[in-house]
Amino acid sequence: MPLPRQAKGYKYQSSYGYQRPYPEVVAPTKPQLRPVKPKKVMRRKKTNPFAQLLSLALLTVLGIYILPYGYDRISKPLILGPSYPEVRVNYQELLSPTTDYLSNDLFLNSRLLTPAKTKKPDMTTLYTTEKMPVVEAKLLNLMSQYKTIDPSIFVWDYDTGKYVDIKASKTYPAASIIKIPVLIQLFKSIEANQLTIYDEMTLTPYYKAEGSGDLQNRMLGSKYTIDELARVMITKSDNSATNMLMSAIGSMTDVNSGIRNWGLKNTHINNWLPDIEGTNYTTARDLATMLYNLDNPGFLNINSREYMVDYMSHVENNRLIQAGLDPKALFVHKTGDIGKMLGDAGIVFAPSGKKYIAIILANRPYNSPLGKDFIQKASGIIYKSMVSGVY
Repeated sequence: MPLPRQAKGYKYQSSYGYQRPYPEVVAPTKPQLRPVKPKKVMRRKKTNPFAQLLSLALLTVLGIYILPYGYDRISKPLILGPSYPEVRVNYQELLSPTTDYLSNDLFLNSRLLTPAKTKKPDMTTLYTTEKMPVVEAKLLNLMSQYKTIDPSIFVWDYDTGKYVDIKASKTYPAASIIKIPVLIQLFKSIEANQLTIYDEMTLTPYYKAEGSGDLQNRMLGSKYTIDELARVMITKSDNSATNMLMSAIGSMTDVNSGIRNWGLKNTHINNWLPDIEGTNYTTARDLATMLYNLDNPGFLNINSREYMVDYMSHVENNRLIQAGLDPKALFVHKTGDIGKMLGDAGIVFAPSGKKYIAIILANRPYNSPLGKDFIQKASGIIYKSMVSGVY
């Protein structure tokens, strides 16, 4: 039966004044069922009796031998101190066994092995353009005639940057040519006000050295200025003077440190002179870089350059590269001579105005005269080609 019209419009009103229609009937939702995960069944791994015996054996060895040995030799000395206090161990030497004889720096009385400064070296790198094929071919032909001579040759022209490179990056015993970096570092020390050219040193038995030079025969207690020592080190190749100068600027360590700061990787002083065994070494390219920087005002001041050029232009040994030059040519250089190596390195100033660097190092049979003969002929080939302009 239909409701009266008045009942149809009836609305519920609560006592609070809120009116709402009749509530709607909402159907119940079905519950969501979660899947049941199967339980993991733990299975016992089968044991390998052989592996168990091996592990037991290793643990036994560790417990009986290794742990007690480690305690006695390592832990106990660290905790209680060494059993024999008078015996001291240089752990730095154990960790770096080669540092003592390869060191090139010293800090807080500890020897260090530092790399060459190649990013911003103190020396300017030689610029090269192209090789000299004619000169190189002639030198290679000469080398074929001297089977027992193993040479390293580097030639560089100031005007063009052209060069000859025959094993120029191979290390060779430096002999007395090592006095070039000693001389350079000496004047770098003078420029740094560590000493002056007028300072004096006293000749003692500690400095006396066999081989070339007259200071070994001079009276003990004689005094010499730095200038006098540097001059005889270069002109007469005096070994005693070299040792005195190295000592004055901080020994071999100071020179090696300087060489690394210059950016040179393959030159090193390992021994005081005379280095008969040839443990001091260099390369033709490193020597060329040193000679090139004698003219570098950003590396050496004009006073240092004048002293060094004066010394090196009065070298008494003129029997190697200089023997292949025009007698009127000026040669600023340093020679080296030990039994197994003969060499010469310098700057040639030809009367025509041609200027070039020439380095020839020659490994040879002990004291073989063929080494000198090869260097003289090679120098003649280089000089004629450079002056004529036929490269």
